[in-house]
Amino acid sequence: MHATPLMLDESRRQELWQRLTGAIENYAMKLEVHRVTPELDPAAIRALLARFDFSAPVDPLEAFNFLVEGLWKYQTHTPHPRYYGLFNPAPTTVSIAADALVAAFNPQLAAWSHSPLAIEIEQHVIRALGAQFGYDPERTDGTFASGGMEANHTAVLTALTKAFPEFARGGARALAGQPLLYVSAEAHHSFHKSARLCGLGSDAVREIPVDGELRMQADALAARIREDRRAGDVPFLVAATAGATNSGAIDPIGDLAEIAAREKLWFHVDAAWGGAAALVPELRSLLAGLERADSITFDAHKWLSVPMGAGIYLTRHPQILDRTFRTAAAYMPREAAGLDVVDPCMHSIQWSRRAIGLKVFLSLAVAGWEGYAAAIRHMVARGEQLQKELAAAGWEVVNKTPLPLVCFVDTTTPQGRSAEFLDAIALQVVASGKAWISTTRLTGTTPVLRACITNFRTQAEDVSALVEALNWARTQAP
Repeated sequence: MHATPLMLDESRRQELWQRLTGAIENYAMKLEVHRVTPELDPAAIRALLARFDFSAPVDPLEAFNFLVEGLWKYQTHTPHPRYYGLFNPAPTTVSIAADALVAAFNPQLAAWSHSPLAIEIEQHVIRALGAQFGYDPERTDGTFASGGMEANHTAVLTALTKAFPEFARGGARALAGQPLLYVSAEAHHSFHKSARLCGLGSDAVREIPVDGELRMQADALAARIREDRRAGDVPFLVAATAGATNSGAIDPIGDLAEIAAREKLWFHVDAAWGGAAALVPELRSLLAGLERADSITFDAHKWLSVPMGAGIYLTRHPQILDRTFRTAAAYMPREAAGLDVVDPCMHSIQWSRRAIGLKVFLSLAVAGWEGYAAAIRHMVARGEQLQKELAAAGWEVVNKTPLPLVCFVDTTTPQGRSAEFLDAIALQVVASGKAWISTTRLTGTTPVLRACITNFRTQAEDVSALVEALNWARTQAP
């Protein structure tokens, strides 16, 4: 094959691959001594990019080095053990290798006949996860997705299809009343976006009040459903949260499942992060009732520590994805016609898509369930350590969850509960490069600092370093 800019010659490829593996290994080895956060300077970044006007080719190794150096300098390093943020952990070693293979082999996951191994791997993983969550693996169906947003959107669409057979053809206009879905006031806002994308509008989302532990109040849910039915509206979905983004709260899944069953509503559990507790025997009871869910969202790029993105939608209703997404397409391959297989393009929102599940499969194959259980235990222990060290240093933990997500305020100063003070603390820590934390508001009103541990590389000394950085920032805040 003749060398071209699109296909380098063998010697240049070998050099590029060596640079690539060297850059990956260097990142793995030296990340912990690097600052966590970048300097936020858009003008500087745009100036660096200005010379790439694409009017003439650039040497491939020079361009590659530019990317490596730029990513080191201008990125919040979410794999860093002192990143205490939004469920973005360090990826497992083998998942990085799997993603590299996917990039090279480039399997196309629209038609089964084009990528039979990759598609069967994904279905195998879905059934195995379904079993961990209490589903019958022989009746578990699902699809990989770009993330929790797409998985939750899929849940809304499948619930609509089940409740309103006319929705697939006539859309929201074909429905007799206003469809309503119910979520906790602490639920992820992907449900609000999904309601808009489905044509229902954000007014279709009913936020149910939470209790003192920030869990959906089952009695309030039941009362609101009765009220809405009397008003002529049409409830169709209850969505529980297992590990709220803000607080780590886990809704009373069993109680909500009972209400949904009584009211004949689709019951979905957004377990994007907290669902991994099912892999740890001593934590599994936190998710009691999960097996009653009609569908589940789970993000492998959270607590299973694979590269972004790897959302998963699971269901115990084997035909619902087909009913929701199947359409006719004369141009699609037909080599597998008559075989007992699934074409993903007829089974999900996406059409052409990447092989998401291979990195999950390889990580599970190498670590096993017990390997992941041990990693999650380690992170839970670091969360307990963080709570103890914060309390000893005059910070007050204000959320209650067995998961390693800690919301806290300062008790050493009168302004320690104010949004302005807490924002200043977070900004000081982030600007220092010592760690990444954030602020949020519980129940939409109560400002808090938030630190979450979802990185298997985070050690006891990293937790102590965070508390030390917070104590230092407290002395710098106005």
